Amino acid sequence: MERWRLVFSGSGGQGVITAAIILAEAAVIYENLIAVQSQAYGPEARGGSTRTDVIISDSEIRFPKVNQPNVLVCLTQEAYNKFYNMIRPGGLLITDKRYVKTWEKIDAQQKQLPIYQTVMEKIGKPIVLNICMLGALLGLTDIVRPESVMKVLETRVPPDFLEMNRQALLVGIELGKKFV
Repeated sequence: MERWRLVFSGSGGQGVITAAIILAEAAVIYENLIAVQSQAYGPEARGGSTRTDVIISDSEIRFPKVNQPNVLVCLTQEAYNKFYNMIRPGGLLITDKRYVKTWEKIDAQQKQLPIYQTVMEKIGKPIVLNICMLGALLGLTDIVRPESVMKVLETRVPPDFLEMNRQALLVGIELGKKFV
């Protein structure tokens, strides 16, 4: 298995840390892999910059931070400006078309996805943007099986919001598959 080194970035309140925790749990609990997840916040809890690192592997992980991700997700312009140059050559850079204008040519696959637009058209509530983003990542890669993420959602999401999150995951997977 390829060692996945991921960085999800955005602003506080977008749920990037929650998405990273869900991904790491899915890898460990349902895929029998090893994962670590760490996070960093800007000075403000909500609205400040947020970064979370996830490493998923089938062998021992000796250092929990990601220096050169092979997957970088940027959900805000500030996050893109700060992190775009850290992507591993040949890696995957995912941005949201609405919030991020890419301006630098880098040695990576750049996928500008209409994540926010898709969430609003299909679900109508931006609160599940993070789960749609996670679904898009699953549609673009084979990190973990979607069923594994769904099982984690069932344990982490309140029952009243589970169906909306399930829909967001499925919508995201379809969105990601369109850009493979």
